[in-house]
Amino acid sequence: MRTTTMSLDLHHLGRSTAAHPWRTICAWIVLAAAALALAATVGGTPQENWDVPGARAQVGVDQLREHTPGAGNASATVVVHDRDGAPLTDEVLAPLAERLGALDHVVAVAPPRMSEDGDTALLSVAYDVPVTDTDIYQDLEPLEGAVAPTERAGLRVELGGDLPETAAAPMRGSGELIGIVAALLILVLAFGSVVGAGLPIVVALCGLGVGSAGITLLAATMDVSPSAPMVASMVALGVGIDYALLLVTRFSEFLAAGHEKTDAAGRAVATAGRSVVFASATVLISLLGLRLSGLPTYDAFGFATAVAVVAVASAALTLVPALCGLLGRRLLPRKVRRARGAVGSPLMERWAARVGRRPVVWAVLAATVMLTLAAPALSMRTWPQDASAQSTELTTRRAHDLVSAEYGPGANGPILFVVTASEVSKAGTESLAASIGARDDMATVSPVTTSPDGALRLFSAEPPFGPTDERTADLVADLRADVPDGVEVTGTTPLFADIADLLATRLWLVVGFVVGISVLLLGLVFRSVVVPLKAAAMNLLSIGAAYGAVTAVFQWGWGAGLLGIDHPMPVSSWLPILLFAILFGLSMDYEVFLLSRIREEWLHSGDARGSVVRGLSHTGRVISAAAAIMVAVFLGFATEVDVVVKQLGLGMAVAVALDATLVRMVLVPATMTLLGRRNWWLPAWLDRALPTVRVEVPDHGGDLDTDLDDELDELVPTRTPAGV
Repeated sequence: MRTTTMSLDLHHLGRSTAAHPWRTICAWIVLAAAALALAATVGGTPQENWDVPGARAQVGVDQLREHTPGAGNASATVVVHDRDGAPLTDEVLAPLAERLGALDHVVAVAPPRMSEDGDTALLSVAYDVPVTDTDIYQDLEPLEGAVAPTERAGLRVELGGDLPETAAAPMRGSGELIGIVAALLILVLAFGSVVGAGLPIVVALCGLGVGSAGITLLAATMDVSPSAPMVASMVALGVGIDYALLLVTRFSEFLAAGHEKTDAAGRAVATAGRSVVFASATVLISLLGLRLSGLPTYDAFGFATAVAVVAVASAALTLVPALCGLLGRRLLPRKVRRARGAVGSPLMERWAARVGRRPVVWAVLAATVMLTLAAPALSMRTWPQDASAQSTELTTRRAHDLVSAEYGPGANGPILFVVTASEVSKAGTESLAASIGARDDMATVSPVTTSPDGALRLFSAEPPFGPTDERTADLVADLRADVPDGVEVTGTTPLFADIADLLATRLWLVVGFVVGISVLLLGLVFRSVVVPLKAAAMNLLSIGAAYGAVTAVFQWGWGAGLLGIDHPMPVSSWLPILLFAILFGLSMDYEVFLLSRIREEWLHSGDARGSVVRGLSHTGRVISAAAAIMVAVFLGFATEVDVVVKQLGLGMAVAVALDATLVRMVLVPATMTLLGRRNWWLPAWLDRALPTVRVEVPDHGGDLDTDLDDELDELVPTRTPAGV
């Protein structure tokens, strides 16, 4: 029987690691050392892949790369400004251009573009390598050294362009530190044991260390965005503490009930360990959905986070029972060590009973709050972030603002027209440029130039508004509709417009895949049609509320100053899909933790309402503590400088907080009380067709190996208590 085999395997794993803890700990030390050594030897360096297969603007980008040497390589813009408004002279700019031209990999410094009043100059610097090249990536020191004499002369110099943007906002690492400190405090307060509080954190950090080495190895085989390890750490640290905490809590329950520590560890892994297995499986399924986004960078996010999640889940399933075997009753609070009996939460039990007495009122109230919080998402506008969304403490943001003030907002996002010479004549190109320049929604048009091989003719145009303006997407669409065949509208701004459209469309494909597969998995695990559908709906509610919160704070500007945001901005186009994939998996973690315990009580008693009360009393405290830890971790990341990280951290914190309070503590018990036995309804034909995979097995004492065989033989033929 498949269920018995899985249960026994996990039970044996827990017992063996608890019986031989030092053997397990040494094995992890060897594994970590080997992984770190391998990563240092053959690991790769994270780098971006900004190609967007299928995007209309990508066609023009590829044409430029084919016919213009150096197209697509790194570039930087040096903005020089006289604070007193005096015109800049050649005596100032020529030495600066000479120093810039002497930098490694710099192949050209364009003549300065002067502002109308002459007090500002733009110097464009071209490199002979891509911006992801390890010689220049995230390295501002050469540019800063070249402009330092100009700054010492009293002029203001700011750096913009793609190379400075890779280095201007480094991750400070405050998120991990804040999360770890907060986790320790929360666990000590919640469980009253410093030893018990420290164990989940130690285990999560061990798994995270191995996972980080795995991500470095992954970077040797594919392009991994520099932001991907940060996102992976954010998720893995949260779920790693959650998984370890669940196992430690269950071990403590068995230990307090009188089981010997090795047996308690085996039982904890055989029961709560299966929750960890299926919870991590739902996270991995959600991450797999990122591959449907159509962007290579999302593949990297998905794979990197999956590596980290597998590492922390493996650490939880092996290191937790080993450390439990070492520490034994020292994990319990002092008052519990002297007592015998199951550990539960009377407060949570009373709360669940209160919700159960008026389930309709509580369900309607909670759903109303969730829908209200989600309402701002209906007006969400997305756009890939540029320098305008960054903090004013960054030189790239200051360069953006200076360019906007001196040259107009559109100078930060010129639109490039790539004309195929064999299809459009020179006269036709000149006429097209003139007609573009005559439009009301265009400020300036550059002269027409020709590629070195004569295959392309090029010119650019700048609108009177910036790239993030809500009119930009319509402008790009109108231009493409007006230009003749043989002309491509490309550049960063059209490419960003394509990305926004692509991700908005692909979001629904990702949602459908992740929800569908997760519902099937939960149906398989919990032997129910109603429970998985209800779980998916509630998860979507919490994610919708997260979208609403991000929209209200960043797009509407409500409380944005608390996060260091000085003006409203669109939501990052990268956010909705990434936030959904991560949050749906994390929400399912709590769903599996709670429902597995409720189902265990249901299979044991057949009491639909009582099983909800007892299940919540046993898991409510651990879910609340785990959620508080995750919220602290995610809010820590919201303090980072990068605005996309801020949006991601805030959205995840809001979703987890609501999921662990309104959803798990109100909506779940209220709806499950209303539905009663119907929660576990499953058509007989589907019941026979599905393999038997159950997350929890009721525990009645005795030898668990025998319990599993006997109880499954008794329970599986009927699948659920009679009458359902």
